[in-house]
Amino acid sequence: MQNSNKLSVFEKVGFGAGDMAVNVMIAAMFYFMQYFYTDIFGLKPAHVGTLFLAARFVDAFSDPLMGLLTDKFKSRYGRFRPYFLYLSIPYGFAVFLLFTTPDFSYNAKLVWAYVTYLFATLMFTGVAIPYISYIGVLTNDPQERLSANGYRMFFAKIANVVIVASVPVLAQLWGDGSSAKGYQLAMGFMSLVGVGLLMLCFFTTRERVEHVVDRKPLREQFQLLVKNDQWLVLAGACMLGTIGYALRGGVAFYYAIYYLGGNEALAAQFTSAGIAASIVSMVASTWITKRFCKIKLFSWSQMLVGVISVLMFFAVSPGDIALAFVLYILLSFVVDLHAPVFWSAIAEAVDYGHTKTGKRVSGLAFGGISFCQKAGSGIAGFLTGLLLTYFNYQAGETQSEFTLTGIALMLTVIPGLFHFLLGLLMKKYIITDDYYHQLKRGDATQATDEIEGPALNPSAT
Repeated sequence: MQNSNKLSVFEKVGFGAGDMAVNVMIAAMFYFMQYFYTDIFGLKPAHVGTLFLAARFVDAFSDPLMGLLTDKFKSRYGRFRPYFLYLSIPYGFAVFLLFTTPDFSYNAKLVWAYVTYLFATLMFTGVAIPYISYIGVLTNDPQERLSANGYRMFFAKIANVVIVASVPVLAQLWGDGSSAKGYQLAMGFMSLVGVGLLMLCFFTTRERVEHVVDRKPLREQFQLLVKNDQWLVLAGACMLGTIGYALRGGVAFYYAIYYLGGNEALAAQFTSAGIAASIVSMVASTWITKRFCKIKLFSWSQMLVGVISVLMFFAVSPGDIALAFVLYILLSFVVDLHAPVFWSAIAEAVDYGHTKTGKRVSGLAFGGISFCQKAGSGIAGFLTGLLLTYFNYQAGETQSEFTLTGIALMLTVIPGLFHFLLGLLMKKYIITDDYYHQLKRGDATQATDEIEGPALNPSAT
């Protein structure tokens, strides 16, 4: 084990490569999986939404089990790192199958979608749970964690931009007139890149902090976890933020094609412009948090997202492409200012729970956050399917004014409401950098006072 908690730039880049790989699947699911299923594979929006929700029930079991698995087994490569190597190829194959569309009857297509989507979900769990837990063993320095997560989120957004901007274009070039074949080949290529990135993460990083294994029974771990009020705040924040993020991302293609009157190429440009703004946001967030309270930034940025969302709904008319781009870029910049803060906060909340209860719950804490993220995504997918059905969306046809208004609401006001609620919730989060340093120093008397005091009085921070 290395004693230094400082990470080299090379290792931070390798750590970020892992999130690039994870985001091969995330980008597909968040930005054009819904559109692919309805407009290319020919599934009904409500059926697609039900599929997304059903997959989250699988996650309710697979995510905690994966967290427990990382606690139980340790190889010569560590507890988390081996999965980046061993599951890289199955993960890539799952992405390829996700965009394979056999010419079956409708019911058989639906079965195929369930089988391949659930398989992809399980492979994602096998890679993502170890990955989000990995920051806790890379270093225990909160500033280094924040920096590493800045790299991670930056590379994740790069992956999103590349995939969203290039896949529709590659699909058109490689499809020979068949969108289904084009998307299969384009995402097959991206899956190969994802496999390589996971292996890069494996070979360039290492576990330098000893992971404290949760030997307690699962029931006791759950009981301890729900006593950790700060983890509960993060779990709720993850759920609300993911619903808003995934709902907006899932309808972006529909918005650009039908509301703005564009095509898939414009939809790719529109969506990737927002992701590019998020990349700049990652850099800005790292700079701002060196000078301003990271928790206040988290809270106020999300409430501002709600305001900008309402402004965009009323300001942008159908076909108003230029203004839509400007406001969507602004919205995307503000919404991701919180991201590096959130992912570094999970490990700190675990340490907080250890101080509060005297017992540590780590694997289940990270697995629980991943489940909240997936549950939020599933709820968003389900809502998207129901709302598209309610607003009478017809795939590939000219949409009514009622449908266009609904699509605009789904991109702006509805997800903006979830972000605004997230901002309000984060006012109950108390673990600032100063507070966390105090916990790490082991100042038991003052820490106990703050746990029992400010935790009940959010205005104290």
